[in-house]
Amino acid sequence: MLDSMEPGIPLDESERLAVEEDLADLAVYEALLAHRGIRGLVVVCDDCQEDHYHDWDMLRANLLQLLIDGTVRPHEPAVDPRPDAYVTWDYCRGYADAHHHLGDER
Repeated sequence: MLDSMEPGIPLDESERLAVEEDLADLAVYEALLAHRGIRGLVVVCDDCQEDHYHDWDMLRANLLQLLIDGTVRPHEPAVDPRPDAYVTWDYCRGYADAHHHLGDER
């Protein structure tokens, strides 16, 4: 199945920059949240409108694959995920922002 996948369209410079920023953000979010029991992110699938749970490693691999050849390979969904162990990108951004501001006040 993977051999039959067509290569993706290479990212343009702005798309590449956005993915690189996502990778950097992901590293920060994982560093801040993994030790608190957060396993990754939950996103609503555009196709099925259901929540999909992605562990930190899977997200990183997907973003790196996107940088390499413009595709994201199919992946197995998290098996029986605990929804409370996953947060949204927005939650991560807010948490990191609050952590940064609290650090500035100390």
